[in-house]
Amino acid sequence: MRFGNTRYWLFQFIGWGSFALINTFFAFSFDRLTPEFFKRLGVFLVLGVLFSHLMRVIILRFGLLQKNLNTQILQFFIITFCLALVVSYFSVEALITFNLIKKDEVDLLARTDVSYWVSKLLLVLSSAFSYFILFFIWSLIYFVYHYVAKSRKQQMDTLQLESLVKELELKTIKAHINPHFIFNSLNSIRALVDENPERARRAITELSNILRSSMQADKAEAVAFQKELYIVKDYLALENMRFEDRLKIEYQVDDNTLALPVPPMMLQTLVENAIKHGISKQIHGGVVRVISTIKNNFHELLVQNTGYLNGHVSGEGFGLSSTTNRLNLLYGNKAKFEIKQASPSLVEAKVLIPVEADY
Repeated sequence: MRFGNTRYWLFQFIGWGSFALINTFFAFSFDRLTPEFFKRLGVFLVLGVLFSHLMRVIILRFGLLQKNLNTQILQFFIITFCLALVVSYFSVEALITFNLIKKDEVDLLARTDVSYWVSKLLLVLSSAFSYFILFFIWSLIYFVYHYVAKSRKQQMDTLQLESLVKELELKTIKAHINPHFIFNSLNSIRALVDENPERARRAITELSNILRSSMQADKAEAVAFQKELYIVKDYLALENMRFEDRLKIEYQVDDNTLALPVPPMMLQTLVENAIKHGISKQIHGGVVRVISTIKNNFHELLVQNTGYLNGHVSGEGFGLSSTTNRLNLLYGNKAKFEIKQASPSLVEAKVLIPVEADY
């Protein structure tokens, strides 16, 4: 038997069992625990269980739980009312058959044509009211239970969908980062082919190391900052071959930050942006400075470069927008990213990543 059915019959047993215990308690309190009481209670319970189960079959058969809320309420009310009338009729017939009608009711049921059917109809309607109350409570509990379960399932489905969307967005961003990085690196190598073939070969080796590292980093949502720093150093070594004396590289790295997790290829993207939009546009070149420290429970990651923003804000271009998107997807509003003109000739890109409390 499936777990859902087992749970349903358990609830049936608890519900109708509680009904029997409550009636028995009141019968005991008023000194009415007679054999006739237990027979009448038995008829009530048997019909209640059978017809409440029939109600469940009808609900599942016609998919009432899948309809909108207003339709569910209306149809639950109609089904409850109809079943209450039907079960009331069978209840009265059973009581007559087993001679369980009370004396005053027997007098009413004198078997004359008109009075018999009128009195019987009155008994059916009277009993129907009691069954309607019981079935209404049963329907309400059944409806509320499935409504809450459906709402929880929808919430879980929504969370899973949001998680899947975030995962797909992260993979899409990564898929753009690697080709973006490769094309810029190949352009750097192309500039060396005619001028210095030996350096070009060394650059190809350097690029191979970078690609190998980036492929390994791409398997995770976050990597140790030390591994990310290796990729950046290889990349800057490659770019240094192209710019030679025009590129000055500086590192200010706190050793305590080397083990901290960061999104893979994020630092490389910022450094690449500094080279492309900063150093390459300066006639005399400039400096690229990488700074990594811990401040106020945040991993503060700075990439500074000689250059000018010229009134443009962060978010323009794929590199900066991808950084913002990845931080939002991985850390929500806990992480921050900004780019600004730190001094008249120095642009600064800053990333703040929350440091785990147990670090």
